[in-house]
Amino acid sequence: MENSHVYISVVHYPAVNKDKKWVVTSFTTLDFHDIARPARTYELGGYYIVQPLEAQQFVISEQIKYWTEGFGSTFNPRRAEAAKLVRLVSSITEAMDRIKKETGKTPKLIATSAKKYPQTVSYKEMSQIIRKKDDVFLILMGTGWGMPEELVESCDYVLEPILGAGEYNHLSVRNASAIILDRLFSPNR
Repeated sequence: MENSHVYISVVHYPAVNKDKKWVVTSFTTLDFHDIARPARTYELGGYYIVQPLEAQQFVISEQIKYWTEGFGSTFNPRRAEAAKLVRLVSSITEAMDRIKKETGKTPKLIATSAKKYPQTVSYKEMSQIIRKKDDVFLILMGTGWGMPEELVESCDYVLEPILGAGEYNHLSVRNASAIILDRLFSPNR
């Protein structure tokens, strides 16, 4: 696959609430397909759901089984194909360890944020870095009110914010991931 050295993740922890306090956000079933399908469309290596809560892990595991082994796998094979990219982990570190085990390389972290940081790069620049295939990458997508600044600042790269036509800047993780993947990997870029 063209971009199998790139992975995407939805980070439910650590996340922040509107008061900038660290929280664990809840998984939504919409996130499952609405991120797995673009990940498959752009031929990524995998889609990690970072969720430490056991009750939430149970729901996610059941959904993975349904779409990869259960009725869903035969009912809608196209969705099952995308669902095969979904992996459940308890932490970003666990995702990084699994990617290293799979590829032999520790992934470079690419954060997403609605604001700029010192290591912010344009989509064009990041796309060029990725196309070299010198490294493996994990894109971190925040939930809630985003990822803690400490996490974003610790990443190798931060993608520039998605800016719309006006002041409003509060996309769902599903919308943002589709836009970001298209900007990074679309053949029309």
